[in-house]
Amino acid sequence: MNTVSTSRYLDSLLQGQPPASPLSWLNELRANAVDRVGALTVPTTRDEDWRFTDISPLTKLSFQPAPIAAQLASAAIGQWAIAEASARLVFVDGIYAPEHSFNRAGLTVENLASGATSHAAAVQAQLGRHAAFERNAFAALNTAFLHDGALILVPRDTTLAAPIHLLFVATRKHTASYPRCLVVAESGSAVTIVEDYVALQGEAYFTNAVTEMALAGDAEVRHVRVQRDGGEAFHIANCAVSLARSSRYHSVSVALGARISRHNLNVLLADEGAECSIDGLALIGAAQLADTHTLIDHATPQGKSRQLHKCIVDGAARAVFNGNIMVRAGAQRTDSSQSSRNLLLSGKARVDTKPQLEIFADDVKCAHGATVGQLDVDEVFYLKSRGLSDTAARNLLTYAFGAEVIERIPVASLRKRLEQAVMAQTQAPVADTARAS
Repeated sequence: MNTVSTSRYLDSLLQGQPPASPLSWLNELRANAVDRVGALTVPTTRDEDWRFTDISPLTKLSFQPAPIAAQLASAAIGQWAIAEASARLVFVDGIYAPEHSFNRAGLTVENLASGATSHAAAVQAQLGRHAAFERNAFAALNTAFLHDGALILVPRDTTLAAPIHLLFVATRKHTASYPRCLVVAESGSAVTIVEDYVALQGEAYFTNAVTEMALAGDAEVRHVRVQRDGGEAFHIANCAVSLARSSRYHSVSVALGARISRHNLNVLLADEGAECSIDGLALIGAAQLADTHTLIDHATPQGKSRQLHKCIVDGAARAVFNGNIMVRAGAQRTDSSQSSRNLLLSGKARVDTKPQLEIFADDVKCAHGATVGQLDVDEVFYLKSRGLSDTAARNLLTYAFGAEVIERIPVASLRKRLEQAVMAQTQAPVADTARAS
């Protein structure tokens, strides 16, 4: 598709925007985003950041926002419920569903459409400030549709042990949704957030999500992101996180669904002593494509970051990982490491991995590495010597490879559910697993 037609495609997606807000600053933010959509084009494989990820199938289909929310029974939502959750916000095809939402957290967890008014100062100070859309067509498109979304404000010195569940449910084919999440964690606070994308149908739809998180000094956010969209879905997401002095961000991201998915995660260590850990798993097969791009930006001294990203690729699927660690001039005593580990289960499976360091300071400790391979024949032989069949041994090793990331999820019920999903996808027999232990 040429430049003119990709521009027209973005213009076509702008149809069905929400009504004007009573807040002039929010209308201005939307208008600026609309202008950027008009100036940008859909990225193609000619763009360096997208050269392994062909999203042209997206541009061959038409998607529009749902006019009204689908009415769902409680049981439909209950299948994804997190028992430990102290609050839950549910969005159906991008539209807030208050009847399925609750808040027992004792802090602000509400729909962004109302929160932008009731907490105008806090929202205006952060919304659209971290996920830049000047050169990002999908972030601009999401911002143009700003209305419903998740707003979480964690007060100073408040620790919430129970997780907050943000559930985005897709129910209709050929629907576009624009999930938006804004998390502001004040000084000394701590919170766990689960951002969860699920589907009740398997036909094509388009999810274009943006999440922004601002952590003040000594705040801590544990962020679990689960993408288990339908098999024909398109999922593009941008997440931007800003860390103040001595704040801590821990992320676990799991991608299981969608025909084509792309997740951009940018973490800015904006002040001294900030720390982040980023763990990711993509488990895909058939003709799926899963792309993860990350930037960990050490802008100030004494920052610490750890990253582990794993891909398990079967069938004719393709996984992409591009991880950039930037250490800026003056960011002395940075301590950073990055590991990309990838497992190919078929001859047609493919992984393109590019871990990279850009270092402009001299007093740092940084390392990175990548591996791509198949199951270790010696490990398979060992398990077979313990009585497992060849298939069971391979399935068990594949499951264990992915479980290393799943085990880092700090929510027990979700962790167990995802372990079961990974086990089912790798077909690890329970009886054989028990024998091997």
